Amino acid sequence: MNFYIMTLFPDMVMQGLTTSITGRAMQKKLIQIEAVNIRDYTTEKHGQVDDYPYGGGAGMVMQAEPIYRTWEAITGRIGKRPRVVYMTPQGSVFHQGMAQEFAKEEDLIILCGHYEGVDERILDLIVTDQVSIGDYVLTGGELPAMVMVDCISRLVPGVLNNQESAEFESFHENLLEYPQYTRPEVFMGMRVPEVLLSGHHARIDAWRQEQSVKRTKERRPDLFPGVE
Repeated sequence: MNFYIMTLFPDMVMQGLTTSITGRAMQKKLIQIEAVNIRDYTTEKHGQVDDYPYGGGAGMVMQAEPIYRTWEAITGRIGKRPRVVYMTPQGSVFHQGMAQEFAKEEDLIILCGHYEGVDERILDLIVTDQVSIGDYVLTGGELPAMVMVDCISRLVPGVLNNQESAEFESFHENLLEYPQYTRPEVFMGMRVPEVLLSGHHARIDAWRQEQSVKRTKERRPDLFPGVE
């Protein structure tokens, strides 16, 4: 899968994504992540990509032309017009189901806004999806884009050593993940549940399902109405 991230801060994006699991996936060529600097496509000699909003108001707005030229360069190079996701607090809140949907794409372009946002005409011309990672405001779209790429990448076949990790962790079937334990068997007087030491896989599966339901009810009751 190929990610093309349109940003004013490519170093920030690549430094965050070329480590750990996503970094190893890039080395194995399971995914490709390219941060494309919007400033490279401005016609302003000083690299300006923003201007004052028409009608007045606080802050600056990212101009349409450099963003559009960046998009043209990417789509022209790959020979197609894939989905373009704009990271914005006004978008639909990102969730695991959305990650699974995006993971089916061969190519995905992500636009990181800054300042007071982008010229509305860009949203009309190239953006197919507007996505938020939560009901709060950040200084730019880079961190949300990195969160989304990390989440989607985990669903690409081969990225995780154990594919079951992607299929049966938190939010699988709208349930939170069950408690996990490892050695030692006793720590600070606290023992690993006996069922996990039994070797009885059916009992272990039943216990894990029970714990997932219990944990979801306690910690995320908003998810529980969707549980069958």
